[in-house]
Amino acid sequence: MTTERLVGRSHWPQPLAWAMLQLLLLGLGLMSLVWNLIALVLHPLLARDTGLRIGRAGISRGYRLFWIVARASGLLQMDARALRPLADERGLIIVANHPSLLDALMLVAELPRSACVMKASLARNPFLGPGARLARYVRNDSPRRMVREAVDDLRAGGQLVLFPEGTRTTRNPINPLQLGFAAIARRAGVPVQVVFIDTTSPYLAKGWPLWRLPPLPIEFSVRLGRRFEPGADFQHLVQEVERHLAAGVRPAPRP
Repeated sequence: MTTERLVGRSHWPQPLAWAMLQLLLLGLGLMSLVWNLIALVLHPLLARDTGLRIGRAGISRGYRLFWIVARASGLLQMDARALRPLADERGLIIVANHPSLLDALMLVAELPRSACVMKASLARNPFLGPGARLARYVRNDSPRRMVREAVDDLRAGGQLVLFPEGTRTTRNPINPLQLGFAAIARRAGVPVQVVFIDTTSPYLAKGWPLWRLPPLPIEFSVRLGRRFEPGADFQHLVQEVERHLAAGVRPAPRP
C-alpha cells in the first residue's frame, strides 16, 4: 500500500500530514519543557515520596495527553490497553523490544508507577532533567549506581521499564539483550514481565529522521508476553527472555 493511499485513510493531504506530524512533535516538546520548569520549582519543595508520586503521575498523564491528541489527528494510533492490568502492581520489571523512539511514551503513559533508566547527561540537562529528578528516574552514571537505585525503587513498590536491547532494534528479530535487567531482578527479588511492541511503521526507528513523513497512519500496539521469576543464575534468565522475545516479536519495517 502506498504512502498516498494511507494518507487518505488518515484524512490529511500529504503536505498537511507532514505539517501536522511536526506540530505533534513540537507540542510534545513544549509540553515537556513546561513540565520540567514546574518540576524545577517542585523538586526542592516536596518530600522525596511525594515528589516521586507527583513526578511520575505528571509524566504519565502528559504522555497520555499526547496520545489522545495524536489519535484524534488520525496520524498516530496506539493501543496499549494490554498494559492496564499491570498499572497498580508493585515491584515489577517490564522489559520490551524497542522498535521506535516512541516506545517509552507508550509504556509510561499506561504505567504511572513506573520509572525509566535515563542517561546521566539528560538528567543533568537544565531543560530536560528536572522532571526526571522529581520522578526519581534511575540514572545510568555507573552500572553499580544504576542497579542500586533500581533495586531500591523496586523494593519500595515501584516499577521499572527497560529496553534491554540497549538501543532501538537494528537487526531482526531483536538485538542481543544486555544483562542489567536480570541482575536487577535477582537483587530486588521481583519478576520480569515481557511486553511486545508491534508496529507497522518504520517511523522513528534507528536511522529514521524526525522530518521524514512515513506511511500513514503510524500504528503501534502492545501485547503481554510471559512473566519470568528471578533466579540465582541471571545469565540463564537473560537467555530465556531473549529467546521468548525473539520468538514472539513481529519484526517492524526498517527504514
